[in-house]
Amino acid sequence: MAKTVLTVRVQPKASRQELVPISANEYRARLTSAPEKGRANQELLELLSGYLGLPVSRLKIIRGEKSRVKLVEVS
Repeated sequence: MAKTVLTVRVQPKASRQELVPISANEYRARLTSAPEKGRANQELLELLSGYLGLPVSRLKIIRGEKSRVKLVEVS
């Protein structure tokens, strides 16, 4: 099973939700949730799953849970 790692730069508390591809494995995400109690991380995983057409269970934040720059593993 191949695994891919995506780099995502997150902007929480944005006015709208948006995912912008920068390169093949790099994205910029604008999230409406505040970075409290994991809400922004969950919103990010849901946004990525919709964009990639994969279930949320196939995505995992492997680095940067409390940072704006996150590494997300896609399995």
